[in-house]
Order: sequence, then structure tokens, then C-alpha cells
Amino acid sequence: MNRKSFLWQSGGGLGGVALSHLLAQNSHGKSASDLNGGLHHPAKVKRVIQLFMNGGASPMDTFDFKPELARLHGQKTGPDNTPEGFTGKPGAILKSPFEFKQYGQSGQWVSSVFPHQAKHVDDMAFLMAMRTKTNVHGPAAYMMNSGFLLPGFPCLGAWTSYALGNLTDNLPTFVVLPDGRGLPYNERGTFSSGFLPPIHQGTVIKSNSKSPVPHLFASKQFSFATSDSEREGLSLLKKINQSHAAEHPQDSRLESRIRAYELAAKMQLSAPEAFDLSSEPKHIHQAYGTDKAVTEDFGRRCLLARRLCERGTRFVQVWSGPQGNKNNWDNHGSISKELAPIAAAVDKPIAALLQDLKQRGLLEDTLLVWTTEFGRTPFAQGADGRDHNGGTFVTWMAGAGIKAGTSYGQSDDLAFQTAEGTTYCYDLHATILHLMGINHEKLTVRQNGIDRRLTDVHGHIVHDILS
Repeated sequence: MNRKSFLWQSGGGLGGVALSHLLAQNSHGKSASDLNGGLHHPAKVKRVIQLFMNGGASPMDTFDFKPELARLHGQKTGPDNTPEGFTGKPGAILKSPFEFKQYGQSGQWVSSVFPHQAKHVDDMAFLMAMRTKTNVHGPAAYMMNSGFLLPGFPCLGAWTSYALGNLTDNLPTFVVLPDGRGLPYNERGTFSSGFLPPIHQGTVIKSNSKSPVPHLFASKQFSFATSDSEREGLSLLKKINQSHAAEHPQDSRLESRIRAYELAAKMQLSAPEAFDLSSEPKHIHQAYGTDKAVTEDFGRRCLLARRLCERGTRFVQVWSGPQGNKNNWDNHGSISKELAPIAAAVDKPIAALLQDLKQRGLLEDTLLVWTTEFGRTPFAQGADGRDHNGGTFVTWMAGAGIKAGTSYGQSDDLAFQTAEGTTYCYDLHATILHLMGINHEKLTVRQNGIDRRLTDVHGHIVHDILS
């Protein structure tokens, strides 16, 4: 055996060698059991479910109550010019058309569009002063997922997969459940593995399709694709791959392709059961709203997210809304007419997911994250729409390691800019990685002469919301 073959077979290729080096360098001799599955320190979180509201969910119409908007309603106090990224000139101050109330012992304000989530605010920790660097959907979606405004960088799910690996051999480590009506802004680029080995990119599952994983099984029209022929073909392919890998040990694409085929073979046994929601009892379907047209799509995907995490998937993204200016959270035309329907589609399923995770004991080592790419303006666009605003928005988290019923930071009186406790995606990512036993400053990969990391040169753990 030559040196190239040895490296390939013992380290699993370039990606395996890099990961083995990372583990040896940063674990300080501690085993995974000592760190509870973490990389640098004991982990509190083993898996993450991220709920992403695509389009820019309006904070002052959901979780950030601003009575000053009602007092100044109709007054022209905004910028005279059109700020960068705005799609039109700011209009007059627009009060929220929705009633707010305080809920729980924490007294968290919640809009009437979220009556089901409102019942669970004492399980949540709110980041009330999130901020981003852009008012444009594509770059903002990249930033909230990868920490960079430009494409080509690994997202949070990919970094997590790279750092910690899988919890099961039978399902993907990182799964993406897009809206049934289409992919979000940037399409698959938002859940890319960037310069990390392709095996760490998000596996897109079309939950509303008869074949959620395309081409997992051979089509019936190919009668020659039998079990015996597949076995013989794979045996020949293995020999060819081994020869190629020995000659090209620095090319991670083949390794990723091999692992993808191996996973696909295992998923032929595990995926049909995991994706079969018919085994869930009636009361679970009713709780998630899969029996109602309004909540069926998002409810089904939230239920599938729970089932995947239950079976060992480490990171699941559930998206609300496709790209474009319809059927998502990009409410330029009318907050009163556009926000309420999209909120109703997700509210009951999210509350059911939180309650279900809690009842099953999964919330003890699972992190649930609700976020969006930016907020909306306190100024009207048209009659009662709102424009893009990266100045402030809201994120909440619940589950393992979270100090329930707390909040951190606040926006100004109009929810136009952050006022104190400003947090960027870097801080959110650093906090999530910390809960998973990862030091965000130590998780690096050398790329084009730079030690790249998810948080770039930024990031602070938000200890105020941690237990």
C-alpha cells in the first residue's frame, strides 16, 4: 500500500484527515463522552431545529411591542431620502394593526398573530435587538446562515456537520425542509457547504412529494436495476473509486460522492419509515395542524423535523415561505392582509413542535431556533405595507442550555434600529456553537491562505440567555 492509499483508507480522504487533525488538536485529549459529544467543551445541545421565516418577519407586528408607533401614527418622521436597500421612499409612521398582550410569568409581549406561540414564551429566550448589515434579501439570507454577505461560505448546518459529524449512519446529518411552494432566496446556496467537503451541505427533502428523496429507488421502468445488479455494479464502482482516490487524495469530491451513495443505500431502509407520517396518532396530526389546509405544509415539515431529530439527524432547517414577493414574510403590500395568513400557517405547528419536543424529553438536548433575515420599517410603504429594514429584528431560542423566559437587548422606540444589547448573526452563531460544545474561535479551516471560521473575526456568546 502506498502513502496515498494509506491516507485515504485510514483517514477517510482529505475531509477525514482534516477532521481527525481538528479533533486531536482541540479536544485536549478528552474523549467524546467526556465532552458529551462536544468538540472543545461539554455540549448541552446535540441537535438543532432552525425555523427560518423567509422574507423578513416584521418585529413590531410579532414580538416587539411599540406603543410609540400608535402615538405617532400617520406622522412623517422618517428619513427624507431612500436608504440603501429600501424598495421605496419611507412613508408615514405606521402603527401595528394587531393587538399585543403580555404572556407568561416573563410578561413577554406577543402580537395576536401568534396566539399559540404566546402560550410558550416562558420556554423561550428572546434576542430583541438582532441586526444585520444589509437590507437586501439575498445577502441577508447568506449572512444569517453563513456569516457572510457573499455566496461561497459554509452555512451553520454545514459547519456543525463538519465539526461534530453524524449521530446516525442511516440519515443525513444536515437536512433542509423548504416551503412546499419553492426554495428560499439564493435557493440551495443558502444551505451550501461552501469550501467544506460537499458531504456537509444540506440534504433537501421535498416533504410534499411522493418521493421526498429523489431517485432514492430505481424507477420501475428500469427492470434491469435489480438487487443483484446493483450489488455487482457497486462492487465494480468501489474498485474504480479506490484506484482514483489513491491517485487524487486531495480531491474531496469523490469521497463525498462515495459517502453520499453509501448514505443513499442505507436510507433505502431508514428513510421510508422516517418520512411516513401515517404512523403518528391522530392527536399529533391535529396538534401540528396537518389536518387543516392553512397549516398542513408547515405542520407536516415541523412533524418531520421532530421525527428526523428523534432518529439521529443533527441539524434540521424548516423554511417558511419561498423566494419572491408573495406567500412569505416580505410584506411590502399590506401588513394587515399579508402577515396574518403567513403567521397563521406557522403559529400552531411551531407551538406543537415545542410542546412535542418537551413532552418527549428531546428538548433536554435539542435547541429550537426561530429567526428571519431582517426586520421591517416602522414607516408605511404604500397604504399599510412595510419595507426592508436590517436595523433590528427578533430571534428566539428554546431548549437545552437556554435560560427560559428571558430576553436580551432592545430596539429603539420605533423598532427602527437597535438601542442596546445589539446582536449580529456572529453572536447567534457563536452562542449556538457554544451550546454544542464548540469554541467558535477554534473551529477553523484554511482556505485560500486564510483561517476561515463561521463567525469570521467577530462573535460573542450571549451569556445572558444561557442557563
